[in-house]
Amino acid sequence: MAPVSVVKHFQYLVIGGGSGGIASARRAAEFGISVGLIEKQALGGTCVNVGCVPKKIMFQAAMHAEETQDKIDYGFNMTQTDPFNWKDLKVRRDAYIKRLNDIYLNNLKKSNVELIRGEGTFVDKNMVSVGNDVYSADHILIAVGGFPAWPSMPGAEHGISSDGFFELEALPKKVVVVGAGYIAVEMAGIMKSLGADVTQILRKDKALRSFDSMVVDAVTDEIEHMGINLVKNAREVAHVEKNEDGTLAVSTKSGVTIEDVDCLLWAIGRTSNTAKLGLDKAGVTLDKKGDIVVDDFQNTSNPNVYAVGDVTGKWQLTPVAIAAGRRLAHRIFNNESDLKLDYGNIPTVVFSHPPIGTCGITEQEAKEKYGDDQIKTYSSSFTPLYHAMTQRKQMTKMKLVCAGPEEKVVGLHMIGRGCDEMLQGFGVAMRMGATKKDFDNVVAIHPTSSEELVTMR
Repeated sequence: MAPVSVVKHFQYLVIGGGSGGIASARRAAEFGISVGLIEKQALGGTCVNVGCVPKKIMFQAAMHAEETQDKIDYGFNMTQTDPFNWKDLKVRRDAYIKRLNDIYLNNLKKSNVELIRGEGTFVDKNMVSVGNDVYSADHILIAVGGFPAWPSMPGAEHGISSDGFFELEALPKKVVVVGAGYIAVEMAGIMKSLGADVTQILRKDKALRSFDSMVVDAVTDEIEHMGINLVKNAREVAHVEKNEDGTLAVSTKSGVTIEDVDCLLWAIGRTSNTAKLGLDKAGVTLDKKGDIVVDDFQNTSNPNVYAVGDVTGKWQLTPVAIAAGRRLAHRIFNNESDLKLDYGNIPTVVFSHPPIGTCGITEQEAKEKYGDDQIKTYSSSFTPLYHAMTQRKQMTKMKLVCAGPEEKVVGLHMIGRGCDEMLQGFGVAMRMGATKKDFDNVVAIHPTSSEELVTMR
């Protein structure tokens, strides 16, 4: 290998300016070391630009649309309403995201993290090129995230990904969403609530199949209840044809064809952004899916290279990447050698309609871990008080999964109005090892949905 001219050496070099990379870089800089961060696109990564933040804004718009239907049931005269203006919302949403990008940039400057614009590629075990420049580092963090998976079948190019969803200039009239995961569920629900005719294609018979069985059944029912046409057991899309008028005909392997589609959205998973990193030159091992293999401390097969976030293929959630990245900085640069992220009991929410909140393991996982005879479940199903007054109805369902004679709460699963906001505190309780008795000993807040979690029998 010919000698490489290094333009600058850092103690810590981060590849990827998403939430995890920025959090780790800024925390490391607090310990007085030199930090560089490489990013070619808008700062904030998937979450800020084409994920959590703009998605939540669109979810809030959808919730307003749903609750507008309920106002007459609460005594408001709703004989005339202005139509929903997608374009106006998009302009306001994009302006907010731009403000967040600028905040991230200013925060890097305040932390004395040097931003290097471009695409990073390893040229050696501790060297990364960006264009014609090469940077070396004592420690290198990979936090490049992922991108939407894309199918290889005839006509796939006529669809859009979840990234493309945020580029839409108008609400489509007739939409097909392909996928059964949380992105598919969320985006199908948003467009349906805002007024689109939505069909969702499932490879099997239910949505969110990796969740607890109660959630799986409930969310699948609610998807249909809100008027989304579910095509179940479709296996997958066979082909897509574009008509002369620009609409699409989407056909499944099960023999179903949806005609006159003006928006086809692929939500079939995500792929780690590792292909162009030159990881072979860095000696970093990938698994069969293309995710970076890491241990519990975020170490890769290269002792001076680490990885956090979506690129590791597990717990693809922004707060997880942030938490892991910050702990990594403490471990490397603040002599906290045993510090790592505990990936157990991570609260997570799906912004479905109504939203889902879950923490811990499913009932099936609990039985496999502890044994059937060591598991007891408590559940509740009810119409929340809000919907006592409305013609539009959504159910709330909750389940506690408890293990052992002490009935430690190892799984908490719920779907219903407000479940997204009520989960955080219960996540704290589960992290502290709360038992069913601990839940029972808390005085209920009445009338709320969350009181069900401390009154179940």
